[in-house]
Amino acid sequence: MTTIDSVATPVMTTTQVINAYMQEARAECLRYLRNPGFLLPTLLFPSVFYLMFGIFLAHANSADAPRYLLASYGTFGVMAPGLFGFGVSLALERDTGLLTLKRALPMPPGAYLLGKMCMALLVAAIVAVLLLCMAIFLAGVHLPASRIGAFFVVEVLGVLPFVALGLLLGTLVKGQGAPGIVNLVYLPMAFLSGLWFPLSVMPSFLQSIAPIWPAYHLDQLALSAVGLGQGREGMHVAALLGYTVVFVTIAARRLRRYG
Repeated sequence: MTTIDSVATPVMTTTQVINAYMQEARAECLRYLRNPGFLLPTLLFPSVFYLMFGIFLAHANSADAPRYLLASYGTFGVMAPGLFGFGVSLALERDTGLLTLKRALPMPPGAYLLGKMCMALLVAAIVAVLLLCMAIFLAGVHLPASRIGAFFVVEVLGVLPFVALGLLLGTLVKGQGAPGIVNLVYLPMAFLSGLWFPLSVMPSFLQSIAPIWPAYHLDQLALSAVGLGQGREGMHVAALLGYTVVFVTIAARRLRRYG
């Protein structure tokens, strides 16, 4: 116990702080895994698209199409947990007062955000495993263990820039309008980053602006992981780190100022 102006205030031990972080992360993961309105679209959209275009129709295009689309739809799939799990839920929880309640609870201030980040990482891991299983067992994609591991790591960690972007969006929009605003970011970014159609078939102007989108850089890393990359992985990693730092910095300032 410490005293400030003769008023006793409790101090959490290190064990209690760690336990608080773990319990909040567990609660967030369970809450979203039990929410079919969030989980089913997040898992079904990339897997259904890959089933249609990466398995049924891919071999009519080229032998590398299943691998190429594994990277593209993997990137498309892991964008959703960050954008919707943070952007929409944070906006709703700010409006309903849940965020204010969380701040009043006796737990570390970062536990709320860390819990949501763990949820996004978990769902991204499920998406990556699901698509890998479809690619290997249904599409007949042959990848050595090293490339499977690289793809998994890239996609799971690749959710972090979109967690940061979702965090920023959640501080900018109201709860009722959040799903629409997030979709206005999510879907055009996926298209303009070449996740639905190869950039080579798109107008030159759209090709030239593709590198401004975080999804483009994650897709290039995913393509490298499956053996179809064009190099410059360091540049793509640096770009994603830069986006993450910028988004988190702006969002943190807005949360401190506006709640």
